[in-house]
Amino acid sequence: MLRNKEIQILLLVMCLISMAAMIAAFFVSIAAFILVSTLSIFLIASCLIFTRWRYREIEKLSGFLRQIASGNYTLDVRDNYEGELSILKSDIYKVTMMLSEQSSLLQQDKIQLTDAISDISHQLKTPLTSMMVMSDLLSDADLPRKKRMEFTHNIRIQLERIEWLVSSLLKLSKIDAGTVKFKKDKIVVSKLIQSAMQSVLIPIEIKEQTVSIEGEDSVSFIGDFNWSVEAIINILKNCVEHTSEGGTISISFTDNALFTELMIADNGKGIPKEDLPYIFKRFYKGKNASEDSIGIGLAMAYSIIKNQNGDISVTSEKEKGTQFRIKFYKHDTF
Repeated sequence: MLRNKEIQILLLVMCLISMAAMIAAFFVSIAAFILVSTLSIFLIASCLIFTRWRYREIEKLSGFLRQIASGNYTLDVRDNYEGELSILKSDIYKVTMMLSEQSSLLQQDKIQLTDAISDISHQLKTPLTSMMVMSDLLSDADLPRKKRMEFTHNIRIQLERIEWLVSSLLKLSKIDAGTVKFKKDKIVVSKLIQSAMQSVLIPIEIKEQTVSIEGEDSVSFIGDFNWSVEAIINILKNCVEHTSEGGTISISFTDNALFTELMIADNGKGIPKEDLPYIFKRFYKGKNASEDSIGIGLAMAYSIIKNQNGDISVTSEKEKGTQFRIKFYKHDTF
């Protein structure tokens, strides 16, 4: 403590003031000299004791900070008293809680990253294994031409699946990282539906499904057209996949002072109640999911809509169909 230059200067000033006071008191009387000397000694001693106490408190706080820096976020340094040190302790506690929360979030991110890598590896492993087997069979010179064409076609299908998966994961990664700059253009919903429908016309025709579209041409919202098309395509694909042959898919859209609402419904087999809370989670495959399903389409749609000041919810009944309700809010907060 005494090695601190600030304390040395303080002691020097106090001693000089005390000596000046004692000299002045000496010329007054001996009693005054003794009184001033005694008071000076007590004041200097009190100051040193108080300073020593503060040093000990600061030393304790330094110890707490070292423990916090080492990852111990369970410390509670608050004392609920008044004063500068108490305020400092309270601030240290707040920072500790923030660090603890951030550490918890980082740990969750690590777990999610590990799970994502595991899921991606699993999704890639199946088509890659299949292609390796078929490529080995193709090397057989005696392989019939029909089988060779079949294997070549299957390899192409698997490559397209891998390409779609990688492309989707890259898009999701960009959205999660916040590097996607969503445009803020006026989107006419009827044109949005028309553009999205182009990607599902063939499977709809193959399954002889009926699509009804209802809504005013004036209905619109502010967002990014291309990304919104991507989201709607993934929802429509889900509806087409889970609707039987000859089924119907209905699309309607309206707007009001608060939001623009888009409804996409089908009369398919529906989503089991236990699957509903998880269908927007990536790589989640419900009980009714097909073998080729990866579980990433609805997750991408959810991320795109959420990042455009929107919201999406789903209701479903077994064997009665599923309804997706999308809202794009008017106030600009994204």
